[in-house]
Amino acid sequence: MKTVIRNAALVNEGKVVVSDILLSNERIEKIQSIVTLPGKSLYNEIIADGLYILPGIIDDQVHFREPGLTHKGTIFSESKAAVAGGITSYMDMPNTMPNALTQQLLEEKYAIASESSFANYSFFMGINKDNLEEALKTDNEKVCGITDDGLYFNNEEGILANYPEFLEKLFSRTNSLVALHSENDTIIRQNTEKYRKIYQENIPFKFHPLIRNEEACLSATKRVLEIAKKWNNRLHLLHISTAAEANLFDNQLPVGEKRITAEACIHHLWFSDRDYDMMGAKIKWNPSVKSENDKNGLLSALLAGRLDIIATDHAPHTLQEKEGNYFTALSGGPLVQHALPTVLELYHQGKVSLETIVEKMCHNVANIYRIKERGFIREGYYADLVLVDNDRPWVVNSNNILYKCKWSPFENQCFKSQVVKTFVNGVLVYDQGLFNETRKGKRLLFSKIR
Repeated sequence: MKTVIRNAALVNEGKVVVSDILLSNERIEKIQSIVTLPGKSLYNEIIADGLYILPGIIDDQVHFREPGLTHKGTIFSESKAAVAGGITSYMDMPNTMPNALTQQLLEEKYAIASESSFANYSFFMGINKDNLEEALKTDNEKVCGITDDGLYFNNEEGILANYPEFLEKLFSRTNSLVALHSENDTIIRQNTEKYRKIYQENIPFKFHPLIRNEEACLSATKRVLEIAKKWNNRLHLLHISTAAEANLFDNQLPVGEKRITAEACIHHLWFSDRDYDMMGAKIKWNPSVKSENDKNGLLSALLAGRLDIIATDHAPHTLQEKEGNYFTALSGGPLVQHALPTVLELYHQGKVSLETIVEKMCHNVANIYRIKERGFIREGYYADLVLVDNDRPWVVNSNNILYKCKWSPFENQCFKSQVVKTFVNGVLVYDQGLFNETRKGKRLLFSKIR
């Protein structure tokens, strides 16, 4: 049955316009000021006076933990939290168990998602020192890209950014988008030992940004950029955490023409080193949450077009896994349910416009990955949409957290905006706390040429 959404304020392609939208057969059939249907037509009608409608958020960096780590989260549980937060498509990282390092293991994740994911999905192919030939088989039209994020490169140690000879080999041969985590392992090890000598195993969490510091990020990112520019690859740098790194990126070209792109994550835009004393391990991420100057610099770089998108790096751990000392508390935290409300809070603070939020969380993600027919509110595109009430305050608490791990770094935070409804492929999958579990998301498809 068709659905008409009436009188919503459409935030799309740099404009906010009140309009009706007609949804039919998974797609947006018509966008006009007043949609009229024949008198005997049967259709659902949603009156959206005072609400904003955005393209569904696309998150290019999540760790949904299935298979193998399902005590933390599953594709079912975390995609459910995602659609409640307005995320209609996601790209999942390969550090599940086993790691997605073969095409067969990768396809097994797609099979799980086809039966359990509320949102649309794609899964990165993992890469390490042993599977280059397998990674090069990746189908660019069916897989979002290749990455080392969350994986060790060699013998349980290191990330790809620290192996320039292998990067040369990869970049000289691949035509896939390569997404990389960029930190200098040598600097991190040296800093770790420095603080371990003082504090032994009980390093205060406030020293995390001094251990995984600006130098560790900046030196690695410079090295990766130098190699990528040499080969003119499609490189995407994940979770940039310093203002100094952000200034390395170009803002002269439209995002769709860039060969090198980069992102900021929710936690780096919201928290700073001032929060460690109160939050401790709950804001321990890699790369680390850093200074107020870095936090503000990342937002400035987003507004200036040096950083292109906003992602979550959603990485749930159980509360037990976040407890203990500096070395035993795992890095990462759950974010998909609260990402859009957090960025909308920055809007309420006058720091970013609604149009820019949609650009950085929808349009640019679709353009960077060349996602087919998503990321925009356009006739003929898939009807991935989120209705938002910007005047409906709510407080994050244990009763409304949907992550399987049942905690959030935003617990007790009051948000002014609330996701009201989420459509995935034209289906109302989330409606003010209620979920439609009868329809699943679809595999994302991409243009072959990246």
